[in-house]
Amino acid sequence: MSGPAPEALAEPSQQAGRAWTAALSLANGAIWVGWYGPLQILLALQAAQLAPPETPKESVLAWVTGAGAVVSMVSNPLFGALSDRTASRFGRRTPWIAVGVLGGAGSLVLLAGAGTVAVMVLGWCLVQLTLNAAFAAVTAAVPDRVPPRQRGAVGGWLGAAQILGVVAGTGLATAAGGVAAGGVAAGGVAAGYLACAGFVVLGTLPYVLLHRDPVLPAGRRPALSVRALAAGFWISPRRYPDLGWAWLTRFLINLGNALALLYLLYYLRDVLHRPDPGGGVLILTAVNGVTLLGTVVVGGFWSDRAGRRQPFVLWSGVIMTVATGLLAGWQTWPGALCAAALLGVGFGVFTSVDFALMTQVLPAAAHRGKDMGVINIANALPQVAAPALAAPIVHHLGGFRMLYAVAAAVGLVGALLVRRIRGVA
Repeated sequence: MSGPAPEALAEPSQQAGRAWTAALSLANGAIWVGWYGPLQILLALQAAQLAPPETPKESVLAWVTGAGAVVSMVSNPLFGALSDRTASRFGRRTPWIAVGVLGGAGSLVLLAGAGTVAVMVLGWCLVQLTLNAAFAAVTAAVPDRVPPRQRGAVGGWLGAAQILGVVAGTGLATAAGGVAAGGVAAGGVAAGYLACAGFVVLGTLPYVLLHRDPVLPAGRRPALSVRALAAGFWISPRRYPDLGWAWLTRFLINLGNALALLYLLYYLRDVLHRPDPGGGVLILTAVNGVTLLGTVVVGGFWSDRAGRRQPFVLWSGVIMTVATGLLAGWQTWPGALCAAALLGVGFGVFTSVDFALMTQVLPAAAHRGKDMGVINIANALPQVAAPALAAPIVHHLGGFRMLYAVAAAVGLVGALLVRRIRGVA
């Protein structure tokens, strides 16, 4: 284990090229298509179709998304750790991107044919398992290949691809699924899943086929054992306090965002009484995407130039709090449009700058994949917590108005906690 660090473990010093950044961003966007076509449209429609008469559709959706999020929470650091130990001639990350997207596409096909809630739960859990294998490798590639001074910009492009993936996934689900005022065209949900599956595969091909991943020599591969993998899920906040506070900031802001988005289709249908709730979700997602795209890359570049991350994360969280508060206090279609626009502004800056901040508090190069996976739990865990919190709030504690008030408060606390990080300006 002595001698200079191999390329796969060295701290990157050369700037990432445009072609590499574009291909990685496209792969990232494709993964988000596979997640958010179902999350925004298809799972909600399928839950309404398959829910037993005595069970509310919201509860079915909560069980499905919650189970998938538990799988996501475990699989992301697990596959990150496995990619850290992969010494193939194709590199550490690329094999897992390829296997993950193929498995994800197959799992979406399984969901397309689901005829019961049980198969729906199984299919969504498999989607989360496989796409998280790919996502863990994609996010680990950034600290592998991008120097810290460029990570805000690259994080911005990844964030832009993420929101385009959300918009594309929602658009594919809406168009292929035939979502309309009267419900769903025959076979519509299945067509939506198949369209998302095809995009997941095609979007990752440029990165997998055209870009070399640094190879880890077999002699530098960390030992593989169940005990080591399990122990790696815990990173002591006492030993690494900046990582602990950064994780908590990301978790709370993502929880607020998840609470705001989880029941959006039902909010439009049951509170605003939109005649075309699926189309309304697509419009709001597009508005959100336009404002997000206007800030995500700019915010990343700006934080690189300023050499500071904390102020950008703080004020982006405040803007998102205001946006979610609008959904609680101004329950009209114009209010929803304004909230979507503001949420895009805030989340755009947060997405790029917080990603860069996270890569700068990683403990060691040898297990970047595992550590990024642990950080990504802060994205997955809110998907577990949000349904558990949202369903009782909507049904017993004040409805959608209270739900969005709680979401705003949670996001604001998360934004304020970024000030506790000391090692990154």
